Parts: sequence; structure tokens; C-alpha cells
Amino acid sequence: MCEEHMIESVGEPPGAHRARPCKPAEARRAVELAVAERCRATHTPCDTNALSDALLVASELTTNAILHGGGVTDFRVDVDDPGVRVSVSDRSDALPVTAPRTDPHGRMRHGGHGWPIVCRLARDVRVSDLPSGGKCITAVVPLF
Repeated sequence: MCEEHMIESVGEPPGAHRARPCKPAEARRAVELAVAERCRATHTPCDTNALSDALLVASELTTNAILHGGGVTDFRVDVDDPGVRVSVSDRSDALPVTAPRTDPHGRMRHGGHGWPIVCRLARDVRVSDLPSGGKCITAVVPLF
């Protein structure tokens, strides 16, 4: 788990774009649209490297919700001064973990890279329990 994790109850952030992507590509597109809208509104150039980081985080969180969390139950993206905040909710109460690189027999494992990528690229990562069960993972990726 990332050192930055905090467990908390989550409320709906004001001004968040809400959708429920079924595929990582849909999550990436929602982030692209939100960032483009913010850059257009503020007449600020978009940092393509920072946007790439945000797209990768959205994709990994969505993929993990699909593969390990029983599916995406909610998705939010909000762009403000610190960066882009991506929140992905799923049905599982299980906390994300970083899997060992090898299995008990010493063989290299496939996959398991998404959570460390999220932790490395995001400034802040929070895991929140949802009142109806499941969790919401929110990651803030610097854009500016």
C-alpha cells in the first residue's frame, strides 16, 4: 500500500464530472475531456506529460476496479489547481496491495504493476470506505 493512504468516509466533491466508464479507455477519455475543458476555460496550455500521467492513473484504477473490485460502481474526475483528481469506486472492501514480483516458486509474476504506478504518479492517494459497501480510491495527479 502507498504510504500516503488514508481511510475515510467519502462525500461527493462539488463540481466533479461523473460518469461510470465500463472500460479503461472510457475513463481516459473522461479525463482528457475534463482537462481539455479546464485548459480551455483558463487559457492554460496543457502539459502533455502530466496529462499522460493522469490518463495512466485513470486507466490503472479503472482496470483494477474491473479485475479485482467487482466492477466500477462510480467514476469522478475533477480538475483544479493542484491537478486532476480521479476517483474510482468498486464493490470490494479489500484494500489494494502491491503483489510480490515473484510467486512462491520464484517465478516472475505477470501483472501487478498498476498499483505501484498509481502510487508513483499521484501526489495523493486515498482509499475511502463507502457507506453502502465497497471502496473509492481517489488519486490526485499534478497537472500544473
